[in-house]
Amino acid sequence: MWEPICLTLAAAAGNNIGKIIQKKGTVILPPLSFKLKVIRAYAFNKTWIIGFLMDIFGAVLMLRALSLAPVSIIQPVSGCGLAILSIFSHFYLKEIMNAVDWMGITLAGIGTIGVGAGGEEQKASAISIFHLPWLAFIITILFVLLSGWLHFYKRQRKEQELMEFEVVEEIIYGLESGILFGMASVISKMGFLFLEQGFHEILVPICILISICCSATGFYYQTRGLKHGRAIVVSTCAAVASIVTGVVAGMLALGEELPSSPTARLFLLLGWLLIITGVILLVSSARLTRRLTWLYRRFKRSGVDRSFGHRSGSSVRLRDSSPSAIIQTTTLQNMMLSSKAKADA
Repeated sequence: MWEPICLTLAAAAGNNIGKIIQKKGTVILPPLSFKLKVIRAYAFNKTWIIGFLMDIFGAVLMLRALSLAPVSIIQPVSGCGLAILSIFSHFYLKEIMNAVDWMGITLAGIGTIGVGAGGEEQKASAISIFHLPWLAFIITILFVLLSGWLHFYKRQRKEQELMEFEVVEEIIYGLESGILFGMASVISKMGFLFLEQGFHEILVPICILISICCSATGFYYQTRGLKHGRAIVVSTCAAVASIVTGVVAGMLALGEELPSSPTARLFLLLGWLLIITGVILLVSSARLTRRLTWLYRRFKRSGVDRSFGHRSGSSVRLRDSSPSAIIQTTTLQNMMLSSKAKADA
């Protein structure tokens, strides 16, 4: 089980780091189009080509991992690519990481170990070729519901003349992209299962082609969400939806099962939970750090205010006692002057 997990980690690292390197190479390049001059500029850009090849290499490793292990194992582990990307950005791009980032990386790493310890080899379950249309039908219904929900909120926002995105719209775009990413892995795995069961080999490239279309459509929805909405909400929903979709669809459509041993099942479930938590922390680390800093400063300020109030109360009490002392001294002086005047008289 450790071989496909290591392949998945390498694939996720290649995909994420490759995209960062491609983005770095496009700084001096024009927007990508089908013009020959633009394509030539991209083809001769060394940085962009290295990132592109790493991205492709990661996709090949992911397909290999899917051919060796269940989707319910591979898809959650692929979420650790964000942790690898954070480490790469820290040491290569010299980006500063906070305590929340390191906590997310640690949880994702422990979760990966838990998935590896809890996962077990499974026999290829018998699936029907008719599962593919049923899967497509369920996803279509789900997207119709999400699109209707999105259309309702868009119309409501237009009626209220609001310019900013509603949080529900950001969540929907993230869910749609994440579901498509998860389904891409499920459909790829389905192609390999068809091959193991003796179906025609043509089904493998067909499933991989459908998987590529799902991934491309997922990137389209994610880009729409990132363009107008907050990256933290869209990315978090996409990452979690991708993992949950891969696990649920793998079990329902591909017949994957939880480990038979209670200990292995516990390790696997804890691994899933830790990976999801780690991914959420990594995606929301900046916002969470600002929030915690604000709460800490507010708590510190309230403590100072309470201390100042206590001191003010003490000074008031001191000031309350001083007039009586002044009055007593003045009275004493008057009495002394009066007695002296009588003596002189």
